[in-house]
Amino acid sequence: MRLAVCAEMVFTDLPFTERVRRIHDAGFDVELWDPRTTDIAALKATGATFSSMTGYTAGSLVDPETADEVVRTAETLIPTALELGVSRMVVHPAELVDGQAARPAYRSTGQMWITGARTLERLGRLGEKHGVTFCLENLNTILDHPGIPLARAMDTLALVQAAGHPNARLMLDLYHAQMGEGNLIELVRSALPYLGEIQVADVPGRCEPGTGEINYAAVARALADAGYDGTVGMEAWASGDSQAALDAFRAAFTVSADRVKAEV
Repeated sequence: MRLAVCAEMVFTDLPFTERVRRIHDAGFDVELWDPRTTDIAALKATGATFSSMTGYTAGSLVDPETADEVVRTAETLIPTALELGVSRMVVHPAELVDGQAARPAYRSTGQMWITGARTLERLGRLGEKHGVTFCLENLNTILDHPGIPLARAMDTLALVQAAGHPNARLMLDLYHAQMGEGNLIELVRSALPYLGEIQVADVPGRCEPGTGEINYAAVARALADAGYDGTVGMEAWASGDSQAALDAFRAAFTVSADRVKAEV
């Protein structure tokens, strides 16, 4: 498994480029949210490997009136992704403004399911054309993102399955899944064929593994046993010192790797 860290959430007292440099120097790939306000040349100069970034800036994947905006804005971000070497571009089931639903909806409809699957398939075809993969991220509606329809992990997994395109996959966020669903090990096993990436943070608090209730060592072992060799990204706040948070993340997800080596 490759390990990545979200630059927006650690070393927050430092300029953004320096955060990226610190993460890279610590041996991790880097996840970005929206790179449009950053100095792309400076980011490239850090030598970092960029794991994922935002894949759209407007519109809702499940709304027939605004789904075209998702695809249009996705296409405008692809040149930045290619310049940074980003292979995964993240989308959500609805439009977010400062993390909140732009147009809250508390009930899903059949039309939302149909539109979501079709839009995700369009993104898959767009990704295939440019050599990137669009990853649909699940969200929790209990605390962080109320009013987002089809946000549960099982819903986003179903949309990815319905889209049926290899360049449209699942960004499985285990923090959000624990908040809304639980049963994480069975969830990752069922989602394995459709995974683009896994993101982690602990519950409660959304800080690094080891600060809450999730047994991430067990999750890591289950992933290794299932043969997962993709990326695990820490999209979490540091509970204290950022370097200590990175160390805790690495420790949680190297237990399984050591076990696999021993078995071999």
